[in-house]
Amino acid sequence: MKRRDVLSALGSLAAAPASAQVLSLPPTPIVPGPGDVLVSLETSLGAIIIALKVKQAPLTTANFLQYVDGKLYDGSSFWRAAKAPSAVDYGLIEGGLAGDPKKVLKPVAHESTTQTGLRHVDGTLSLARREPGSGDSDFFICVGEAPYLDANPAAEGDNLGFAAFGQVIKGMEIVRKILNLPTPGEATNPVMKGQMLMPVVPIVTARRI
Repeated sequence: MKRRDVLSALGSLAAAPASAQVLSLPPTPIVPGPGDVLVSLETSLGAIIIALKVKQAPLTTANFLQYVDGKLYDGSSFWRAAKAPSAVDYGLIEGGLAGDPKKVLKPVAHESTTQTGLRHVDGTLSLARREPGSGDSDFFICVGEAPYLDANPAAEGDNLGFAAFGQVIKGMEIVRKILNLPTPGEATNPVMKGQMLMPVVPIVTARRI
């Protein structure tokens, strides 16, 4: 498939590869890697702790940490839950500042998975984007393996995938809870119809730990 922004690439998860939708979920890693920076996203439902892969994806992690250290994510939210019609939990939750012009910083250069060696697996934190190099504050967390979000040099069109840059090490039960919340919210982009959380899930604080 052609790589577009996360709005269209996962707009209809029914179109995702069938084999990806039935994969059993691998165990979530519980130990951070060497050099990882830990960040806690404190939501209204509990904390999601993420190990940022600074060595593998330095530009994307530095971008994310600008928002964390500037406390710009405080009061933001998870506002989208895109779930596949599958027998297992499969999809993603998306959060961030949703384009708030008062808080969004300049975009960061794209770090593809072919550069970083990272992959979109269960619990991966990745940067939302439109064209390559347009990612800023919005991010998503995968539930289940999503290899079609990795870069694929053999694909036509925009084949650079999304910039994976972290891994949930604690709190995947919160991620899955968000994925299964009601999504009756109004979608300004028709691709996201049926995926907008209402109410959204507040991100109370985002801090290094």
